[in-house]
Order: sequence, then C-alpha cells, then structure tokens
Amino acid sequence: MEILDNFKAIEVESLVDKIIRQIRDLIIAGYLNPGDKLPSERKLSEKFSVGRTHIRNAIRKLDFYGIVTTNPQSGVFVKGADIAAMKGLITNVMKIEDPDFYSLVETRCFLEISSVENAALRRNDEDLKSLEEACKAYEDKVHQNLPPENEDFLFHLKIAEASHNSVSKTLLLIVLPDILEIYRREHVCANVGVKKSFVEHRNIFNAIKEGDPGLAAKYMKEHLSDVLEFSRKKRNL
Repeated sequence: MEILDNFKAIEVESLVDKIIRQIRDLIIAGYLNPGDKLPSERKLSEKFSVGRTHIRNAIRKLDFYGIVTTNPQSGVFVKGADIAAMKGLITNVMKIEDPDFYSLVETRCFLEISSVENAALRRNDEDLKSLEEACKAYEDKVHQNLPPENEDFLFHLKIAEASHNSVSKTLLLIVLPDILEIYRREHVCANVGVKKSFVEHRNIFNAIKEGDPGLAAKYMKEHLSDVLEFSRKKRNL
C-alpha cells in the first residue's frame, strides 16, 4: 500500500453547510431549544458575513427536514427533535455538494417507483387520509395560480411514508431538497405543466387507494417522465 492511500480528499464545505453546522451545534449544545426563535434573516446575514440568499437556502433545508419551522408572520423557530437522530439527519443534509441534476432526478425515479408500489400494498387508512390531504393541497395551489413545488414534494413524501420503508423515505429526504432548489431556480414546474401533474397526482392516489402496485408504478413513471426528460436535456444526453 502506498502512503498516499492513507490520505483522504479534503472536503470543502459550502457556505450553506457552514451555516447549517453552526445552527446544529447550537441546538445540540442546548443554546437553542425547541420553541426558540432564530434571529432575523438580516441579522444572521450580518453575523455570518454572507448574503441573505445563503441564509435563506440554509433555513429552507432545515425547514424541509423538520429541524426548524418557518412562519411568514412571526419568523423561524426551532422544532423539537431527538438529538442523536438530528446529528445523522444534518449529516445527510450536507452530503450532496453541487449535485448533478440528472443524477438526482434519475435516483429519485428509482426510489419513487419502488415507494409507490409498496404504498399500494401497505397503505392504511391514515396513509390514505394524509395522501388525500396532500393531493388537495396541491390542487388548491394550482387553482390559486400559485407555485405548488412544496405541495408537490409533500405529496411524494406522503407516498414514501405510506410505503412503510424508513430507508426509502430517508433516501428521498436526502435528494429531494436539492431537486426542489433546482426546480425553483429553473422553473421546472412551469416547464412540465402543473395542470398535467394535477391529473397525474390523482391517478397515482387512486391506484394506491385501489391497492394496485402495477398501476401505481405505471402512473408514477408517466408522472416523472417529463422532468426526467427535462433533466436529460440539461445534461445533453
């Protein structure tokens, strides 16, 4: 074995990762407790000496993972979380640096098709209620002509929960925030059509409700085909 084999590549943290790590350390150390309000975006920006966009992206990831909760009227608050679980979760938040969009979407497709098949086989009444509510929340946003990205991902996460496979759900939670960020930046929902997704969500939900894994997988493949093609074109494949 060569001496070089003992060395590891140096991992360079992004500004967002550093912000997330500091907030995590304050929570773990007990300086921030469940219910505590974080300083304003402006104050955090000044304290970290970074632009507000970096603060916003860090808060968005922490919110997506349920570590903080954001209230547009009153601010950002720390949520209750098991410290051991949170350590692992935030490690996962920072796993993917400068991800390739196509690779993320391709991975998402594998996970989602497996999840929807299992959801059709394993869902219970509570799962169906949650899926129905998520479906309606998406439809409400479409009717209001508002961006439905968050509601879209909530629906897909509810499918992962209905699959009753915690590993699949965790893997989706690792890739989805980065995909969501690219969706927002590239206006992907506008490109693939929210009204088309509106119908597709209903088809997927109905297949899960009917307990038909083959049909559920078919509808999920159709649902993800447009965004997969969109990501493929971005990569010039």
